[in-house]
Amino acid sequence: MKKTAAIIILFLFALLVWNVFTFGDSVVTIGDEDIGGPLGAVLATIFAGGGMLLAGLIMLFVGAVLAVVFAGVGVLVIGGLALGACVLALLISPLLLPLLVPLAIIWFFVSRSRKHRYMQQAV
Repeated sequence: MKKTAAIIILFLFALLVWNVFTFGDSVVTIGDEDIGGPLGAVLATIFAGGGMLLAGLIMLFVGAVLAVVFAGVGVLVIGGLALGACVLALLISPLLLPLLVPLAIIWFFVSRSRKHRYMQQAV
């Protein structure tokens, strides 16, 4: 079962890479220049994900300021802003997937080696 999960993760990552480098339909316009193809797809993903992360941080800072100014209402506002940021991140998550797949693979291999090391220490 563990080998199957690793094979499926690597297969999905290979499909993702193949899709990005062969069907990059995203076009990014910077100034008067259109950037398309695989570079356009990567830039679109990075700009969309970076913009959402920046928006989430700005919302948290605004919530913190409101919590200081309006002590009672600020707690409700910061909770609502954090919930809104989470919902927005879930809606944008398909755009963040290319950034998260390498992290998931690294996390899988690190946890696998850690588990193996713990098993050797236990014996």
